[in-house]
Amino acid sequence: MLKNTTENNRARLESWGLLRTDPVPEAGEDAAATISVTETLSEEEQEELRSELAKVEEEIQTLSQVLAAKEKHLAEIKRKLGISSLQELRQNIAKGWQDVTATPAYKKTSETLSQAGQKASAAFASVGSVITKKLEDVKNSPTFKSFEEKVENLKASRESKVGGTKPAGGDFGDVLNSTASASATATEPLPEQTQAGP
Repeated sequence: MLKNTTENNRARLESWGLLRTDPVPEAGEDAAATISVTETLSEEEQEELRSELAKVEEEIQTLSQVLAAKEKHLAEIKRKLGISSLQELRQNIAKGWQDVTATPAYKKTSETLSQAGQKASAAFASVGSVITKKLEDVKNSPTFKSFEEKVENLKASRESKVGGTKPAGGDFGDVLNSTASASATATEPLPEQTQAGP
């Protein structure tokens, strides 16, 4: 049954002239040379076809010349307006982007990403507040207070050895800075040691 249907379709296409069994002429090939022996044309028909062929070729040449003139005119107008290829590319990209952003898919994706961004911001804010609370807890813990007192005592003893005038105490950053400067000063010789002679 399938074979009969295929043969019927083939016969129908051939009758309509849609299915050709003879070779199709290549571009530039003489159409008169491809006519099979079974299809003989009268001298009058051949002359008519040659005339039509010459007309079509002449029209193609004229259209090519008109197209070239139009393209030259277009380039001249663009030059006068100051439109460069780069500007045209920018305009095309901008138009393309505008078309993309107008699509429902882009709008839905944009909304989804916006919601995700808002949720991420909220999550980071809550993480930040948790970290701040934990740092405050650590700072208020007995272990940290004990460490801070030891650093203050160390600072006070170093300042008394180096001869610093700042009172003991201050915040943790001051303690660390003064401890660092005290250690740097302690490695330099004191003025009394360099003036003492033999």
